[in-house]
Amino acid sequence: MREISQGLLTALDADFAENRRKRYRLYTHPVFYPYRQIAMLAVVVNLWIFLARPVEFWLTGSDAALGAISQMAFANLTLGIIMRQQRVINLLFSAATNVPRSWPLWFRWMAGKVYNFGGVHSGCTVSGSLWYGLFLYGLLRSVRDGGAVSLQTAALGCAVLVLLAVIILTALGPLRERFHDLFERVHRFGGWSVLALFWAQAILFAGDMGQPFLNSVAFWELTLITCSIVLPWTHLKRVPVKIVKPSNHAVIVNFDYGRDAFPGSTNAISRNPLLEWHPFASIPKPGSDDHRIIISRAGNWTSSFIDDCPSHVWVRGVATAGAARVGLMFERVVFVATGSGIGPILPHLLSRKDPCALLWVTRSPEKTYGRALVDEVRQACPVHTIWNTDERGKPDLADLTREAVKRFDADAVVIISNRKGSWHVTGTLEAEGIPCFSPIWDS
Repeated sequence: MREISQGLLTALDADFAENRRKRYRLYTHPVFYPYRQIAMLAVVVNLWIFLARPVEFWLTGSDAALGAISQMAFANLTLGIIMRQQRVINLLFSAATNVPRSWPLWFRWMAGKVYNFGGVHSGCTVSGSLWYGLFLYGLLRSVRDGGAVSLQTAALGCAVLVLLAVIILTALGPLRERFHDLFERVHRFGGWSVLALFWAQAILFAGDMGQPFLNSVAFWELTLITCSIVLPWTHLKRVPVKIVKPSNHAVIVNFDYGRDAFPGSTNAISRNPLLEWHPFASIPKPGSDDHRIIISRAGNWTSSFIDDCPSHVWVRGVATAGAARVGLMFERVVFVATGSGIGPILPHLLSRKDPCALLWVTRSPEKTYGRALVDEVRQACPVHTIWNTDERGKPDLADLTREAVKRFDADAVVIISNRKGSWHVTGTLEAEGIPCFSPIWDS
């Protein structure tokens, strides 16, 4: 028997549905989104560990305290960094999307939020940096009191903490949005510098403590971090592209170099691999290694790309699962896209065997993206609504989506839109007990 009948809400257990409504009415503010809840949970766990011992223990600067603090700092930073590793991300999505559909809706709803893994990155790296600040305090106190710690070890610690502070500062939402290029470069080059300093300091600290570095936990954690960062760069290559330009607003970039793209995956491309990378959803061609990406005019980099189309681009790493892939967890899905958000949705329409419906809100679709792409969308998903905003104006996306859910008897919604649109639809529908999934802007 279908879990959803006569509309999604009538299929949910009454108490469960009402609890979800109350919860999401309270938590529709972005500060309570799963990403931030996960980040706050990481901070709370670390605070609990800190308070589990007397505060005096952490502040003594003793060898035992320094060892415990350094382990907490490195453990948090290691977990936070590997959570961004492409293969780890794919593993998380694989675990989530393989949850049987026979399992309760509430569990699949929760598992579908797997794309909020960035909360672990934020929470653990901030917590690790705070632990590191406490570690530096202990180092300086040991130097002052004539302990085992050398001045060189403490000096490296000062440099590390300054870099960590700058990295965190530029990653804060308002600064990251306004100075995104600066954020990306500070994150990359600052992160590499911190890693090099970590290696140097860990070696010196082990010597200060009279311990063999190769047998220390820090050695293995630093090795794991280094491999996590270096691995994508081992796949760096410059590849040719064929670009179709249906309008001055968007281009379709075609690749044929055997990329391992899969429905729901993203690949990052660059024109200068050391400076900036931009991820785009891959559209694999069924039965072929070829794939496409859609780039629309949305900023300086994309505008430059469209106005001056290159013959080659840089790629690295492996195809990485994106938020839209959680649609695999549900039998009947309404996919919602605005503008070039059709790019991440189209692979699912082409490959999906289960029933689905599409709501695409965009301006002049044929004029903007070309008749060939629009016809492909229509053919891939017979149950579709293409809303031309040039002719019909901008709709209330939440109302349109709600109507599509009821009409199609859907289990869930996957939406690819801008931040404001995604938050509005997700918050509105989940307040009504409808599972809704959309990407977040945390990277």
